[in-house]
Amino acid sequence: MTREDGPVDDPPPTTSHDNGGAAVAPIYTARVTVTGGDSAHGRATGRALSSDGALDLALRTPKELGGDASGPNPEQLFAAGFAASLHGVLALLARQHALDPAPITVDAAVALGRAPAGDGYELRADLVVRWPGVARETAAVLVAKAAELCPYSRMARRGIPVTITLAAEK
Repeated sequence: MTREDGPVDDPPPTTSHDNGGAAVAPIYTARVTVTGGDSAHGRATGRALSSDGALDLALRTPKELGGDASGPNPEQLFAAGFAASLHGVLALLARQHALDPAPITVDAAVALGRAPAGDGYELRADLVVRWPGVARETAAVLVAKAAELCPYSRMARRGIPVTITLAAEK
């Protein structure tokens, strides 16, 4: 990955403390660098750039938080990832049951709010699946199974291992 100030050496993802169980064996690792932009604040005027260049966008604060909303914000990106992941798992299950996944839609709402204890912020995610043309009972069983298998749902239920490291100066 490169940035305007030169290459970045990414540490490998750690798997040494994965939920107290067996380590995750990564199949794919997304790498994104966020810089602060004009205000030196990644959320307000930042830029998100993936190591492969597929993602390159300006991040902006939503109007509700005092921003101009002229670009996507982290909650929108998380909502898109969550909805896409759940949709993908549900589409696989649909095919396994000889059902057409084409009409499936997943709406995701991700809310940012103050933590009840007042010590920071928390997220809440609400997803709505629409699957016209499939019996509600059948869809409900497959949606529940998709929620069990979806990595974003699993993360929301159990948490995920997180390592935050301060890089060494070069």
